[in-house]
Amino acid sequence: MPYTSWRGVVGLVKPTMRPGSLEEFIRLLPEGIGVLPLFLGIQRGTEEEFRGVLKAFEEKVEELAQLKVDLVHPEGAPPFMVQGYKGEGRIVKEWQEKYRVPIVTAGMTQVEALRILKAKKILGVTYFTGKINDTFSRYFVEAGFDVLAMEGISVAFEDVGRLSSQEVYAHTRKAFLKHRGADAVYMLGSGWRTLDIISMLEQDLQVPVVHPVPARVWAIQNRLHVRQPAKGYGRLLEEMP
Repeated sequence: MPYTSWRGVVGLVKPTMRPGSLEEFIRLLPEGIGVLPLFLGIQRGTEEEFRGVLKAFEEKVEELAQLKVDLVHPEGAPPFMVQGYKGEGRIVKEWQEKYRVPIVTAGMTQVEALRILKAKKILGVTYFTGKINDTFSRYFVEAGFDVLAMEGISVAFEDVGRLSSQEVYAHTRKAFLKHRGADAVYMLGSGWRTLDIISMLEQDLQVPVVHPVPARVWAIQNRLHVRQPAKGYGRLLEEMP
């Protein structure tokens, strides 16, 4: 293993060619953790596309396993959430047995984060609209949460990264005030650039916020037996529970 990866190597399967979340992820990772990213070509962001991309994910998982990474992280919650919480679990178990490598999906890191933060009633915000948000809600209900709503913001899938964090803050705050009683906010998708509003939302709404990028950094550190808190990105990384 190269000296620069003395704390372990994680292999990523990125669902899109979209820049942003990979850079954010690497910046938040502790020094000494290596990253090997592979990419798929999801473009439309439809449920049909998410359901049809599983085989491509598996091929990348196999490739990373052959490279002998310490952990494989298939990113992109929707392609696995459409399989259902239990369906995702069966897929991951099968791949781990087949390729002999630990695997954690985006959805798994987010469920773990919500549980460790003792969330029971969650409010989700997404950059999807329509029935697919019901699919995301069912995933979390199946995982044991009470989902008050999964509020989508209307934006073209390819333009998600152009949303300002202030727009997303306003959308999230409005949804939170509309659906009283949430003890955590869940932000689905790492396509939007919103790391800068996590702590602000937690301070203003007085509940923890689970964002995909800090959630994966936290979960990967746990699996590699690393514990390096980071300030400014919410309770999860600040407290490293």
